[in-house]
Amino acid sequence: MSQTHTVLDPATGRPVAEVHLATEAETDAAVEAAHDAFGAWRALAPGDRAALLRRFAAVVDAHVEELAELEVRNAGHTRANARWEAGNVRDCLNYYAGAPERLFGRQIPVAGGTDVTFHEPLGVVGIIVPWNFPMPIAAWGLAPALAAGNTVVLKPAELTPLTAIRLGELALEAGLPPRVLTVLPGRGAVVGERFVTHPLVRKVCFTGSTAVGKRVMAGCAEQVKRVTLELGGKSSNIVFADADLAAAAAAAPYAVFDNAGQDCCARSRILVERAAYEEFLGLLEPAVTGFRVLDPAEESSEMGPLISATQQARVQSYLDGASVAFAGTTPGGDGFWVPPTVVTVTDPGERIWREEVFGPVAAVLPFDDEAHAVELANDTEYGLSGSIYTTDLGRGLRVARAVEAGNLSVNSHASVRYWTPFGGYKSSGLGRELGPDAPMAFTEEKNVFIAH
Repeated sequence: MSQTHTVLDPATGRPVAEVHLATEAETDAAVEAAHDAFGAWRALAPGDRAALLRRFAAVVDAHVEELAELEVRNAGHTRANARWEAGNVRDCLNYYAGAPERLFGRQIPVAGGTDVTFHEPLGVVGIIVPWNFPMPIAAWGLAPALAAGNTVVLKPAELTPLTAIRLGELALEAGLPPRVLTVLPGRGAVVGERFVTHPLVRKVCFTGSTAVGKRVMAGCAEQVKRVTLELGGKSSNIVFADADLAAAAAAAPYAVFDNAGQDCCARSRILVERAAYEEFLGLLEPAVTGFRVLDPAEESSEMGPLISATQQARVQSYLDGASVAFAGTTPGGDGFWVPPTVVTVTDPGERIWREEVFGPVAAVLPFDDEAHAVELANDTEYGLSGSIYTTDLGRGLRVARAVEAGNLSVNSHASVRYWTPFGGYKSSGLGRELGPDAPMAFTEEKNVFIAH
């Protein structure tokens, strides 16, 4: 029996679309069709594969506003963010269009012959995309995977399938052969699980919670299947007393409240050197209360709603009994709104300090010195991102090297660029996405010795 999912607009709670959910049989058929398409796609001349990816990028570019509008209504992203996200898909495709002609092997000196290496595609790659950044995270997987000569089956999150479906249509419009990129909306327990268990899927890329990521990894181990995991985060924003406190306080809300805090890279733990603690809080308050939380369709909106009523209730549960220092406002109404909120913490064992809230909530805690800051920053199972604010360049570099996280910024909150590697330490993930080496993660390296 066919199943559908009603897609809601998070800003209003009203229905936007009905989307068919793929069955296990439909998933099997899609994987088998992608496997059938693999031979011709991998055999395509590198320059021809590159040209198709550039054409795909151009078609996406022509539809940036349409894709952004879909994401505003489906995910509640602000219009400015949604435009950036659609542009990021275009940019990833353009960047990795340069890869097919640059999948270089090596010639290794050996006695008695010539030794060379080749990078060969894996086959069918299954990509499981979360609801918080539906477009960029899809592109981070599909662009390098396609560039390396693989075919892709992509499962968007049940809550946010609309832009992925449209990208699949645009790929065909750009001239990609059928079944080279297949978008399969469906439930994680059906489509995602089948990616893990189907023997023709040779790699799974999963972005989501650490708990589910562990199950994906365990399932892939049954077939010794490749896996890349980008999981949770509880990142620190470390502010030293010698920093430009006004700049640090002005920037801090954007590091936490962007996408309503639904971001694994959110710097939701703000560590402030004790000597600057009160001054920093005083500077942070107007930055938070002035944060523009509006209908995401408005051009000036800086933060929209949470994705669902379930997520709204989950975030609010963290605020029950918390020491709220100050908070912003929301438009109210029937949408899934939570105001940007700052809480103060005295015990690093508190739940709101340790667990990933995944909402617009920042917790602030003082520290005594550099060693104490590093100790607090590393006292977590996660290690995805983080920031350090200081005018001492040596200290900035020392702390960046000491913090156990994959993506650190000094005097900045930038975490993600498509041309630099992205991924986490510890329970924040396994492997790296993006950057110049990403296509290699979708290949097998073959060594060939030719005797003289």
